[in-house]
Amino acid sequence: MPLLEETTVPQEHPPTLPVVIIGNGPSGICLSYLLSGYKPYLDTTTVHPNPMLFRKLQETKHIPITEQDLEYLSEGLEGRSRNPVAVLFDTLLHPNADFGYEFPPVLKWRRDKQQHIPHMVLGKATPGGAWHAMEGSMLTISLGIWMELPGFLHHPFRDVTSDRATPEEISTYYRDYVKLKGLQKNFVDNTYVTSVQKLCRGQEVEALENGQTDQGEDGRVGDGDNEGFGGNGKECVNNGGALWEIRGYQQVQSDTHVPFCLFAENVVLATGASDSPVRLGVEGEDLPFVFHSISDLGLAVSQKRLDMNSDPVLIIGAGLSAADAVLCARHSNIRVLHIFRKGVDNPDLIFKQLPKTLYPEYHKVYNMMCSQTYMNVPPSSATLFSDYTSFPEHCLVSFQPDRKCLLQGDNSLKAFKISLALVLIGTNPNLFFLKGQGQYLGKDPTRPISCKQNPIDIDPYTYECTKEPGLFAMGPLVGDNFVRFLKGGALGIASCLLKRLKKREKLIRADGKM
Repeated sequence: MPLLEETTVPQEHPPTLPVVIIGNGPSGICLSYLLSGYKPYLDTTTVHPNPMLFRKLQETKHIPITEQDLEYLSEGLEGRSRNPVAVLFDTLLHPNADFGYEFPPVLKWRRDKQQHIPHMVLGKATPGGAWHAMEGSMLTISLGIWMELPGFLHHPFRDVTSDRATPEEISTYYRDYVKLKGLQKNFVDNTYVTSVQKLCRGQEVEALENGQTDQGEDGRVGDGDNEGFGGNGKECVNNGGALWEIRGYQQVQSDTHVPFCLFAENVVLATGASDSPVRLGVEGEDLPFVFHSISDLGLAVSQKRLDMNSDPVLIIGAGLSAADAVLCARHSNIRVLHIFRKGVDNPDLIFKQLPKTLYPEYHKVYNMMCSQTYMNVPPSSATLFSDYTSFPEHCLVSFQPDRKCLLQGDNSLKAFKISLALVLIGTNPNLFFLKGQGQYLGKDPTRPISCKQNPIDIDPYTYECTKEPGLFAMGPLVGDNFVRFLKGGALGIASCLLKRLKKREKLIRADGKM
């Protein structure tokens, strides 16, 4: 359905929110929890296995972590994230997890409603983000306990036999978390942001005088039930004092699109990285039998468009999504051609980093990638194995309308007739709603934002964009692709905003005494 023109309804005093979070996945949920007055303290009944960190924590055990010096606490810690606060929060929630231990968290949580910062979380679906769209029968890469959010450890997948969980279990847990923690009033579902821009001083005044507001009709974003719109009386908690204008629409019943306009002092980008699949850029990639999502394979199988007698499915990529597609196809006895650029002995292959005992299904795929290459096909089997054939160090040249694909490798070209192709070589964030698609925010502003190659450049302790005060980023946008580490972004951002609010309140009190 086409986007309606984004108009606004005049209102005498349009509200301004201290914080708007774009994205309602685990990043946005965790940040909402910390902005809602929940504070982490050292649990004095526990002992952290890192003696240096434990000594630092004991020095200020009566002060919440959000009010402490995160740089000081993070110093000397090592982990599997490039962001020091992510490593800090992870070791507080999962001490020594990388060594295979399952120690309890060393944090306890208290709620101080006076420290609540009004905010709104905008998401395209119900809380949980992209987890609702993932294949429900697959297992997560991370252990189930690493998928937990702060303050709620009794998830539905703790008592199952597997250490990992399905996306369906995870998405249910995140949805329940929002309800159990009383965060629903901060979340607005089915919203699509189309524009985020910073207003200059003159623009701010003009926008407010024109009565631009968040409110519309029939339950659109920002109705009076959302506490986040109590922000009029709150002090500004960004450094520059400038306002952000957020425009978009909310999809309501009967597929009606209701436009909205919000103002915020701070904006947090928590959109994840699954918006835009990476494309090959080859001839024929837009043909109707070429797809970029594993869900399209599942749909073709369920609709009986593929079976054991079909021409093989072509799967392109050497990551876990490609491996999931191989498993899905083989489960339905569908033949697979699997091509990837790397050699099977390349140390950068993800399979090299996964323990065999914990991820047997992925190592099964990896074994096929190694043993059932096109070079190992027996002479009696024509050119392919009967179930699966891999083509290491190959690339795709083109797709043809007659469903033939052309591969290139070992200085030769190969052509095969296929039934369907899946291009699974990664995803990139879609920041179309920002100026220049947000490219100027990256570590290399000459290249598009990429979670692995060019993440958004942030202050490592506050997660504020170095090139844009008042704009924050977290999760995959800053290189933290695992739930285990994206929670650190929530700690850094909440700590920054709470400290700024406290500092401003002190200045106001000091001015009042003069």
